[in-house]
Amino acid sequence: MSPVFPGRYTAETNEPFVVFLIGMRFNKLLAVRKWLPATRAMPRMIEELYKQPELGLLHSEFYLGWRVIYSVQYWRSFEQLEAYSRSRDNVHLPAWQEFRRTVGDDGSVGIFHETYRVEPGSYECVYGNMPVFGLAHAATHVAVGKRNEAARQRMERLPG
Repeated sequence: MSPVFPGRYTAETNEPFVVFLIGMRFNKLLAVRKWLPATRAMPRMIEELYKQPELGLLHSEFYLGWRVIYSVQYWRSFEQLEAYSRSRDNVHLPAWQEFRRTVGDDGSVGIFHETYRVEPGSYECVYGNMPVFGLAHAATHVAVGKRNEAARQRMERLPG
């Protein structure tokens, strides 16, 4: 289990990064043969990305809801995310092609992704009494102090 850091912390980076949310919704719960292959593919992709950091993934976390499973990912750049998604040499593209072939537009499984480019000085976060979490995995985990006490200070922090 990850250690808890008592007090307040934030994440800092002077580099731009990408936040990528990707997931699926089980529209027809009994259509297991439709959604099971996709749920098995994502962990293989994440494992591949962690073994090859040059591909650009900084960190990924999974979340499970009633009908939705998704991942919040932090990437070095949109270009690296896009290159990974289109590469014939990696897990994603064959898995995506198989999904399109077996599920297509039949409505049994919903999919989504959202992509956000984030520049230094245009984000803020705070973690209270938490283990290293979220962006703090992809950036630098820093204690909150006088220079970054308020959300506005964290948001307006300039690179360097």
